Amino acid sequence: MGKRNEEVHFDQDGLLDQALDALDEKRGSTRERALSVIIGAFTSNMQHHFVDKKFATLLHQCLASIKKGSKKASAKEIALASHAIGLLTLTVGCSDNAREIFEESVRPLDEFLTSKSHLTKIPSLLECLAIITFVGGNGLEETERSMDILWRVIHPRLGSNVVAVKPSAPLITAVVSAWSFLLSTMRNLKLNSKNWQNSISYLSSLLDKEDRPVRIAAGEALAVIFEIGIIEKFSADSKGASDMSQEEINLQESYTHLQGLKGKVITQVKNLSVEAGGKGSAKKDLNNQRNLFRDIVEFFECGYSPEISMKIGGDSLQTSSWSQMIQLNFLKHFLGGGFIKHIQVGFLLAFFIRK
Repeated sequence: MGKRNEEVHFDQDGLLDQALDALDEKRGSTRERALSVIIGAFTSNMQHHFVDKKFATLLHQCLASIKKGSKKASAKEIALASHAIGLLTLTVGCSDNAREIFEESVRPLDEFLTSKSHLTKIPSLLECLAIITFVGGNGLEETERSMDILWRVIHPRLGSNVVAVKPSAPLITAVVSAWSFLLSTMRNLKLNSKNWQNSISYLSSLLDKEDRPVRIAAGEALAVIFEIGIIEKFSADSKGASDMSQEEINLQESYTHLQGLKGKVITQVKNLSVEAGGKGSAKKDLNNQRNLFRDIVEFFECGYSPEISMKIGGDSLQTSSWSQMIQLNFLKHFLGGGFIKHIQVGFLLAFFIRK
């Protein structure tokens, strides 16, 4: 049995070694095929044996496809390389290697995502940034930095030579989903009322968009914001105005304004939970929207969060909050068919397990 396992490792490593060598080829299509092989192998199995030997080489070859000017990489190659980095991060887990991935990758990802490139900003890059921050980021400040990078993709800081480009619906959906994923991991947030007012106002405006995935992503983000108590953090103790400091008065004004925004969101959510299908509307998407927003209405009115339960081997994976549900769904989307394998033998199960 041991010999058979050794042979399997040899076959996998041999294939991965060839794919890794092919990342040095000049032909872009060859590099794309090699990255596809690597992604397939890392999705279907935990490649710890290969990573022990070739971690640094694989990381830097993938980064070479993303870094500006190092290779004339196509949008497809950049997407594949960023997805491979995300898979590598989930393979090494919470370790020094994950920390190295974060430190080496966050700058080139930031530079690419904030460049003038019109490659639709490639959703895989957004997912990669979220994954490497989730696993390898160190604390509140780094998570907030990554969230800010994501937000600037759809809200760029305009300068004298920067032209605002309207982001596409798929790009908005990808950004909001990745941003929500990182937000769901945070509890001790900085209190900046203007930033939160702007975020909630923008997400509220997305609930009125025609694109259903955009509305769903915005709804999930708002559910997480309200679940972690953003508004309540601005609530000052009940005092008379004459007894309040200027800081407390400002907090109370922010709290009142945010409560008004929440009231608007609740009205929007209720309308979306009973929306009739329009012309050309996909029934499945409509049902998904109705179900989601009914859950959000129930959360606002009764405090209940949707629960997910599934068996993973002998363990029961369960979610009991919006934050956990967002994390679970994001990881399932990123890992695709490899989700069960990664949950079973990786570090992720500890986030959701209930014995």
